Amino acid sequence: MTTNLELAANAVMALSIVLAGRNNIHSWWTGIVGCALFGALFYGVQLFADVALQLFFIVTCLIGWYEWARGGGGKALPITSARSSTLAWMGAAGLAGTVGYGLMLHHYTAAYAPFVDSAVLAFSIIAQLLLMARRVETWPVWLLVNAVSVPLYTSRGLYLTALLYAAYFINALISWRWWRSQMRALPAA
Repeated sequence: MTTNLELAANAVMALSIVLAGRNNIHSWWTGIVGCALFGALFYGVQLFADVALQLFFIVTCLIGWYEWARGGGGKALPITSARSSTLAWMGAAGLAGTVGYGLMLHHYTAAYAPFVDSAVLAFSIIAQLLLMARRVETWPVWLLVNAVSVPLYTSRGLYLTALLYAAYFINALISWRWWRSQMRALPAA
């Protein structure tokens, strides 16, 4: 059963995600609103790692908003690519975070699917950090997060949210291509 809270959270976040994919700075403040709504929604269905994730997103939306506007020596950050070594340590940290947070949730809470929920948390943090720095690799990581989130949210009866995350998967594919073309169009430094 879809609630008004789920409808509102999905509507605002859909706008924020599309704006992020289009490299639009307004994705950040709409993200703050959407994350607050999703935090309340996830708390109600005992997805506690997702609640923590929404709090993280609110803080990083504020930072990302600033970075995109003034982070590159007072100029807007360009889209760039992350180093392979950075991606490697981020991947390892994501796996470690999934196991560590999953074990904590498993032993100390009544969380539903603690390890799957923790994987969404850990790899969403990585994707968000890449997005804040305008790294093109944010989009493949979001593809992974969305692929895991759809069955998780379906299993909790959050069908609208699962449908939206399926749409986010498609948006991430399109955005990845669009960001790569924008990155190639940038003048060489």
